[in-house]
Amino acid sequence: MTTSLTEHRLGPADEIPTGEGRTYTVGDDQIAVFRLRDGRVRALSAICPHAGGPIADGQTDSATVICPLHQHIYELDTGHCRTGQPPLRTYPVRVDDTGHIVVSTVVTN
Repeated sequence: MTTSLTEHRLGPADEIPTGEGRTYTVGDDQIAVFRLRDGRVRALSAICPHAGGPIADGQTDSATVICPLHQHIYELDTGHCRTGQPPLRTYPVRVDDTGHIVVSTVVTN
């Protein structure tokens, strides 16, 4: 069995207001993409493992997002939860030369 990364072009980065997140469906995954105030983008699982909260609707700063349902705090770079819940999955993400968000997912063959 082999694994590889597959890139998915999601849409223009400027569709996400600075400081906010949006959820995208990529295959079977729901991915929350955040456009931070400093221009970086981050991508995490879009569903909080605690109670299914919509992570993309959470409040963000430069390092964390807070789940809007029960205020669990997740690190944007690692997915680690600072309040004891299971971590969120992280995804490689970037903005390409045309200004589009590109996220990578693992494909197992």
